[in-house]
Amino acid sequence: MRYLIRHTTRYHYPEAVTLCHNRVMLQPAERDDQHCQGFHLQVDPEPNIIRSFQDFFGNSIHYFEIHRAHSKLEITATSEVIRHVDPGYTLPMSPPWEEVQANLTGADALLEIRRQTLFAMPSPLVALHPELQVLADRVLTPHRPLLEAVLDLTLQIHQSFAYAPGSTSVSTPLVQVLTQKAGVCQDFAHVAISVLRSKGLAARYVSGYLETQPPPGQPRLQGADASHAWFEVLLPGVGWIGFDPTNATLARHRHVILAVGRDYADVPPVKGVVTGGRKHRLSVAVDVIPLDEAPLSAPAEGAGGVFLTS
Repeated sequence: MRYLIRHTTRYHYPEAVTLCHNRVMLQPAERDDQHCQGFHLQVDPEPNIIRSFQDFFGNSIHYFEIHRAHSKLEITATSEVIRHVDPGYTLPMSPPWEEVQANLTGADALLEIRRQTLFAMPSPLVALHPELQVLADRVLTPHRPLLEAVLDLTLQIHQSFAYAPGSTSVSTPLVQVLTQKAGVCQDFAHVAISVLRSKGLAARYVSGYLETQPPPGQPRLQGADASHAWFEVLLPGVGWIGFDPTNATLARHRHVILAVGRDYADVPPVKGVVTGGRKHRLSVAVDVIPLDEAPLSAPAEGAGGVFLTS
């Protein structure tokens, strides 16, 4: 599938901002199952400084500074992405989860696999909780194949937690999500990751997008109006395999990967600091549109602060 993605973030300030430093993570990932054919980042007002680099996890980062007074900031990322995924894909056979866990840290583990043990440890937003240990014991029973257990976990989270936009924020502790049994996609990904890490398995957070309008006859997925989140589990010898507990599905061709990290704190789409402005108003608009053979449209003539990479 080929997609056109437009992600627009707008900030409105009641007082002028005199200095702005921002780091954005809006360029879709480049990996075996996904290719980013084109990317435009448009910033208004035009930045005084803009540069790009990769972070520790291999995500694409764009950093910019605005050194003059402004009362609003608009950031628009436009991407063209190809997802190389077989729609008829089924999960491969997998060994018992205990064997997978041993392969991460055992003496015979390959160096590249050992490096992934970072994703088997607690992280700032994913602590280990006794309640989740109970869930871990229920789905990761002795000698159960890993992927069978992870699929069961995905379904149980979907059934046990209500999808309730506005019930949590990026700073909501995981324990609160467990208490209220409600949250959004990032919360459900954090729950799954905590369960898997409690058993020493490598699981990572994925930020990305969902197709805004599904093909005829297919349901519209929850979370398609904004950035989405799911998780991946590592199966050595096969790679990272994605699961979406918000929609009780595998993360396949309708999921576009933006970035990966230990949890949400590693991959916010926009993060920065300003001088002045007081409390701002924020709005975000996301569209993920299937494409025919039409090329990626360029930013409008005269738009401020255009940065292009392809």
